[in-house]
Amino acid sequence: MKRSIYLLALAFGVSSAYAQETILPARPQDKPVYLTNAIIHVGNGQVIENGTIAFAKGKITAVGATVPTSGDATVLDMKGQHVYPGIIAPDTKLGLVEFESVRATVDAREVGEINPSIRSIISYNTDSKVINTLRSNGILLAQVTPEGGIVSGTSSVVQLDAWNWEDAAYKTDNGLHFFMPRLMNVGSGRGFRGPQAKDPVKEGLEKIETVRVFFREAKAYLQENKHAATNIKFESMRKLFSREQKLFIHCELVKEMLIAIDFAKEFNMDVVIVGGADSWQIADLLKQNNIAVVLTQPHSLPLMQDDDIDQPYKTAAQLQKAGVLFCLSNEGFWQQRNLGFEAGTASTFGLSREEALSAVTLNAAKILGIDKIAGSLETGKDANIAVSAGDMLDMKSSVITRAFIQGREVNLDNKQHQLYEKYQQKYGIK
Repeated sequence: MKRSIYLLALAFGVSSAYAQETILPARPQDKPVYLTNAIIHVGNGQVIENGTIAFAKGKITAVGATVPTSGDATVLDMKGQHVYPGIIAPDTKLGLVEFESVRATVDAREVGEINPSIRSIISYNTDSKVINTLRSNGILLAQVTPEGGIVSGTSSVVQLDAWNWEDAAYKTDNGLHFFMPRLMNVGSGRGFRGPQAKDPVKEGLEKIETVRVFFREAKAYLQENKHAATNIKFESMRKLFSREQKLFIHCELVKEMLIAIDFAKEFNMDVVIVGGADSWQIADLLKQNNIAVVLTQPHSLPLMQDDDIDQPYKTAAQLQKAGVLFCLSNEGFWQQRNLGFEAGTASTFGLSREEALSAVTLNAAKILGIDKIAGSLETGKDANIAVSAGDMLDMKSSVITRAFIQGREVNLDNKQHQLYEKYQQKYGIK
């Protein structure tokens, strides 16, 4: 009897603890909202001082210095706060991993080397506690990316306020991911993947050729009108060859990116380089071939020993100067909450403040294929909005006070905030 009471109490305690962290998705927007007296950073380089932004039914209806309000609307005086488009986090395992050290909570990879038919969106966990920590820093959309093998499957863009993956889906299967083997004889630092081979360059080139042959076979298969048997892997490549889907090639070195450009030319695909540590060296070539770059880990050491120590900080400005379409990413999942601050660092190494903002909003939307509905605060786009008391790209002054996803005001609480408040009370800190 005592044991039964103990187990019941334990179960109640556990459920209460989880309830403390539970944050429900917001209800759909039911009436127009006006954010007035705000400094509006549109995301396309434009800034509106003392402006107003209006949105209804999840869509932005007006943005400007003078926007008349309607009688049935909710009018919120921002009192000089900054209004931004929600930050977009590309190339993340958010919702696929909860605890990296607990295998049962890791669902980011499949067995096998070539898996183009794998869809990350199916495994996306909307109940992840990590999601709330990103929203409280202004990250409202994310590209959920699989990994493992060489061709890992397709990513999807999700909005971070949903009951399930079907609700979260913002743009499904927007890109196929090819993790190019590292073509470096010595490797143990940034971007190194797996144990050192006897001849890693030779082995890497052989794996790349395997992928190239697979692509050629898939293209030939898709050109046939009838098939004796359906090949699911080849069928999953159809949108890639029709350019409805992009090929995201994960690579860092110049010679790897040159191979990526060859893939784009041979198969007439829309290619995006993910990583791109050395992209500054061939920026003009990337521009000529219309290759976009998801520049990862901007807060890191240089890839090569003879690179400038601040090279990762200034690469963004060099790509901007060359006219290359790029955005910033932090890889991983929980690390993405610092994405805005990394854009702030880029703004002190050559980018303007608004160019840095575009690098985590509108540019990311263009690369992910969602710029018609997201990435900037323009009429007709989804109302994905973050409001900050200070500069959202400055970790000292950034305090997100409100956030809206498709017009719904989302809860900015999270487990970390709750622990902060808990120990404030315990130790009497004000």
